Amino acid sequence: MRKASVLIVAVLLACPTFAANESREQKRLEACGQVFKEIMDIPEGIPKELLNKAECVIVIPSVLKFAIGVGGDFGRGAITCRTGQHFTGRWSAPALFALEGANIGFQLGGQATDFVLLVMNPKGANSIMSSKVKLGADASAAAGPKGRTAAADTDIVMKAEILSYSRSRGLIAGISLEGSTLRSDGSANRKLYGRDIGAKEIVREGKVGTPASGRELVSLLDKLSPKNESDPVSLKE
Repeated sequence: MRKASVLIVAVLLACPTFAANESREQKRLEACGQVFKEIMDIPEGIPKELLNKAECVIVIPSVLKFAIGVGGDFGRGAITCRTGQHFTGRWSAPALFALEGANIGFQLGGQATDFVLLVMNPKGANSIMSSKVKLGADASAAAGPKGRTAAADTDIVMKAEILSYSRSRGLIAGISLEGSTLRSDGSANRKLYGRDIGAKEIVREGKVGTPASGRELVSLLDKLSPKNESDPVSLKE
């Protein structure tokens, strides 16, 4: 009886630790959904026409920018892509991702910034899924145009594999992230899904379902952009 009591106490003491580890990843996904909803509610923000042509969306809440002499970015968020061989299906379960980077320059201070990245073609999507990607080198990136008429600027859209947007102090802006890197957050995905699983298996191969904490983000994308309006020929290249 005494041994059983000791075992129960040990389990109860361990549970808060496990719960904290799980809730950290769940809260990150929940924050992605909340941030994306708030950003899409900004009238002169990300053009709906561009969202409808994106194969994947990456949301990075509250990236901390910091520097004294050397600037840097660090943030953790999630990616979801349209399912199907040619990105024509519903939005996938999210995989957790990290954004890291550095830029040389004299900067002081810091601020929290939310990022949304639109992956605009299969090449960019497949590159991000396969390895750590340096923006501007491994994948072409550009500051995303904004506003209701910005989507007419097709030159930017056609040349860039990734369009990036930031929100700071309630305002949305296109921002260049060249030199930063994107990578799958393997340890976070393991904690979230309970086993070792790669971003490609989650997003492109559909080996897991969407967790409850990721449903707001995925359902919002399914509602706002249910159909991929990219040129069908470009999706099969």
